[in-house]
Amino acid sequence: MTTTVENTPETTTGVADARPGPFTRARRAIGGNTTLVNIVGLLVAIVLLYVYLTFNAVGFFTAANQSGLLRDAALIGVAATGMTLVIIAGEIDVSTGPAVALSSVVAASAISQWGLPTWLAIILTLTIGTAWGSLAGILRARFAVPSFIATLGLWSVLRGLAQFVTNALPVQIPDADPVMDFLNGDVLGIPTPAIVMIVAFLVFGFIARKTPFGRSVFAIGGNAPAARLAGIPVRRVRVALFAITGFLGAVSGVLLTARLGSGNSTAANGLEFDVIAAVVVGGTAMTGGRGSLIGTFLGVIFITLIGNGLVLLGVNSFLQNVVRGVIIVLAVLLNVTLSRRRGAREDD
Repeated sequence: MTTTVENTPETTTGVADARPGPFTRARRAIGGNTTLVNIVGLLVAIVLLYVYLTFNAVGFFTAANQSGLLRDAALIGVAATGMTLVIIAGEIDVSTGPAVALSSVVAASAISQWGLPTWLAIILTLTIGTAWGSLAGILRARFAVPSFIATLGLWSVLRGLAQFVTNALPVQIPDADPVMDFLNGDVLGIPTPAIVMIVAFLVFGFIARKTPFGRSVFAIGGNAPAARLAGIPVRRVRVALFAITGFLGAVSGVLLTARLGSGNSTAANGLEFDVIAAVVVGGTAMTGGRGSLIGTFLGVIFITLIGNGLVLLGVNSFLQNVVRGVIIVLAVLLNVTLSRRRGAREDD
């Protein structure tokens, strides 16, 4: 005797009810992707900041201030591009500020005192910047000096060297310099430094996600010994990362020279904190192995908005440093919380 089981409306409905709906599936997908959660959260925060500052900070939404915002963002963003890769690899570079300052001094000195053409002075500056970045990488990769210690020493050397060479005085560049005027100008209404920043993010975003080198960076940050066993040249990758950071720091220094019309050994003071804050706020894990250039880009915009808004609101300059410190700590706490939740879901 054969028993036939029919698909009654009740059983069909029960099966359908057991399946999660599209909204539930989307929520679970977003919740499991910490990078996406961070990007969405930053976009919301940036929009809210824009709305608040537009109505409460006098002069915020003017064309001049928006142009200044982009120029400030470019100074942080170009350096933050390299810093993102370094932190993804589980390292850190705290020498960014002095590196940018010394680069500005080298560029200005090469133009006004050494008599080099501007284009050649820029190439020289970028080469020297890459060299001292490589030095930090060699200390880390070849001699196993912790990156924090290596770049902290470099921080002191670069700042002291810049002040010694200039006696802490600005090095002026000629007023009529077509190349520097272009770097400080606009292209179709967009500040040139902002275009340089966007190009840097696009180029290194592609490298990070679409090339073997980029995949090696994530692998080293996730588990360096395992990456070494897999055949990844960990030492060479680390040297290359710090060389890239030095190169991009020199680019920021050239842009700063064009903006100020001089090289200044005291410029970019504390820039490394804004750069690291932008990277961490953008969702890059300080422990390495996770991060995105899109998140860093939004983190740069967020940090720049905070700094600009605090100035326009008349907040005390010392208190501004407190706000930046709080932002860094909260961003790290958020990253740790999201990582733990993601790990708990994977364990389940």
